[in-house]
Amino acid sequence: MGEIIEKPAARSSQKRQTNKPLVLAAVMLAMFMGAIEATIVSTAMPAIVADLGGFTLYSWVFSSYLLMNAVTVLIYGKLSDLFGRKPILFFGIIVFLIGSLLCGYATSMQTLIIFRLIQGFGAGAVTPIATTIVGDIYTQEERAKIQGYLSSVWGISAITGPAVGGLLVQYVNWHFVFWINIPLGILSIIGLSLFLHEHVEKKKHKIDYMGAIILTVAISSIMFLLVEGGSRFPWGSWQTFSLFALFAIAIIGFVFQEKRAKEPIMPFTIWKERSIFIANITSLTTGIMLIGISSFLPTFVQGVMEQTAIVAGFTLTAMSIGWPIASTLSGRMLITIGYRETSIIGGVTLILGSIAFVTMSASSGPVWAASGSFFVGVGMGLTSTAFIVSIQSNVGWQQRGIATAANMFMRNLGNTIGAALFGGILNNRLSNYLSKNVTDTVKGLTVNSANFLLKESERNKLTETVKTILQDGLTLSLHTVYYVVLTFAVLSLVFIFFIPKKDQSSV
Repeated sequence: MGEIIEKPAARSSQKRQTNKPLVLAAVMLAMFMGAIEATIVSTAMPAIVADLGGFTLYSWVFSSYLLMNAVTVLIYGKLSDLFGRKPILFFGIIVFLIGSLLCGYATSMQTLIIFRLIQGFGAGAVTPIATTIVGDIYTQEERAKIQGYLSSVWGISAITGPAVGGLLVQYVNWHFVFWINIPLGILSIIGLSLFLHEHVEKKKHKIDYMGAIILTVAISSIMFLLVEGGSRFPWGSWQTFSLFALFAIAIIGFVFQEKRAKEPIMPFTIWKERSIFIANITSLTTGIMLIGISSFLPTFVQGVMEQTAIVAGFTLTAMSIGWPIASTLSGRMLITIGYRETSIIGGVTLILGSIAFVTMSASSGPVWAASGSFFVGVGMGLTSTAFIVSIQSNVGWQQRGIATAANMFMRNLGNTIGAALFGGILNNRLSNYLSKNVTDTVKGLTVNSANFLLKESERNKLTETVKTILQDGLTLSLHTVYYVVLTFAVLSLVFIFFIPKKDQSSV
């Protein structure tokens, strides 16, 4: 991928004109807007689905957003090399804000899912381009310090997101969960417009649109299969076969397209480095397990433990406290023991957190849920920081943007697959449980009946028998989700052991 502002002359020119501290503040604001979206929406989802209905579409609210995020992140990186960082980031923020505005006006789960697609289409530009801007305006020596500031954005957003989401749901309404993004995005655009001055060396690029289209088809087909398989249609049906065949054909076509494309959106050459390959594969598995926790933990805390949205939000906050703390520690551990050992410790911690969720019950209480969340956060902080250092130390500047974007893509792809996979598991297990346990005295219960557990006023109207059946079914279904989360945590640790043993502590 071509570079914009790496030549000494261009870089010095930019230093004279760009107000770096204020640009950094605007970039952090844009990243905060994108980062807070995950936790604040997860916290509000029980209230949203209780209001709009459509529990079977629960996971599609996350899947639609993550799908567009995953398939656009690489193409936005290419476009930013051609047209500059600022216009592409502006476009992404504006589309994200339009999607946010529409989401707040959604009147059904179907329209919410469509508006989340628009949101995700814009979100694909925010984090990667914002990170690239920081790399452009700061020297290599300065980046290490600035990276700490960027990491703090995720920590702060993840701590405030659940709290703000819970407060808005409880004392205002869920619509403002989406509308809160609008002033943040506008302020970021103003700051970047006034204080970031790019000097773009334009080069001719051949954007790999065909690769992006084929990748979208592949991810969409496997996502639909994972969400609806076993629920809307049987696993052995022609629909299942057709979707899997479409996915397989699209993946083969994507690999072929990327090998022949002049500027592929996924350059496979960087994957030849073993440490990069392992880091990306592990980012995929940790991305899958992460979305399983962040999407469905509030459902367990509210629906099974019968806690408020605020309490459910704070159980997710524990993950966000552990993550930045571990990221800071990871930077020091990389110097003393190396990134492989640091990653192994992180992988073990991910397993410990997953075990907490597997053993969680209604009587465990929110503190137990928060403890598991904290351990997962620590594991993510240790591994993600180590992976970035590993990747960036094994490529030169000309490939650093591509390598970093590829790792982001794998994490996003994991989130997308995970949201679809766990949504399908939840719907399937709950549907099977209800079909086996609903008697003649209790008729008419469906997967959508789980909506009643997520709102206190509705839950109190249920008879004790109905509530017990629904809570037992939801507990069983979510435990199945958490067993799969544990499986991916174990896989992550296994992959980490394949990281080369060469000493990287000096990097």
